[in-house]
Amino acid sequence: MASLTLYGYYRSSCSARLRIALDLKAIEYKPVYVNLNNGEHFREEYNAKNPSRSVPTLMVDDAWCIPQSMAALEYLEEAYPESTSLLPADAKSRADVRTLSEIIVTDTQPPTNDTLMKRAESAGADHLAWAQFFTERGLKAFEGVVSKTAGKYCCGDMITLADVCLVPALWNAEKFKVAIEAFPTVCRIYGALKEHPSFKKSHWQNQPDCPEELR
Repeated sequence: MASLTLYGYYRSSCSARLRIALDLKAIEYKPVYVNLNNGEHFREEYNAKNPSRSVPTLMVDDAWCIPQSMAALEYLEEAYPESTSLLPADAKSRADVRTLSEIIVTDTQPPTNDTLMKRAESAGADHLAWAQFFTERGLKAFEGVVSKTAGKYCCGDMITLADVCLVPALWNAEKFKVAIEAFPTVCRIYGALKEHPSFKKSHWQNQPDCPEELR
């Protein structure tokens, strides 16, 4: 099997997606911590691995890098078919999973990225109000879809990539003081997932690079 190295940051929701998926699939990997506060993602050594200078980066066999979380998640599905699948068997359900995942990955998380929020704040925006607006907008769209697809989890009764993407976004929602009770299906699913061992283990406060005062 390939040797995997995950470059990530404790508070990055994109990094958390990979941590959760790797644990659910029981795939071994080496974690490497990239301190965004110290600008380690801007170093040339890291830029060679990830030209976007973002996290996470999944390195395969110390030779090839996947610098985007969703591409890395899809890779794990295809490269480790014997592991727990995070995509349903049928095409319709897979499309539902991907729709929900993209609502988080494309519509919700990017506007609340630290770099974009700092840019908005420099232009006079209130960073918390900014983050709340885009988080609430995204979760409202997510609720509209997931209320039709949910079972115990986002799509039926199996954990999928939609759940893997949702939970880190809800960790961010808590940081931004968004009341997720306004989204009842999301809230119910979160209640089930946050007690799951893989999600608890992958929580940002349980990462070795999380500062002790934030644990």
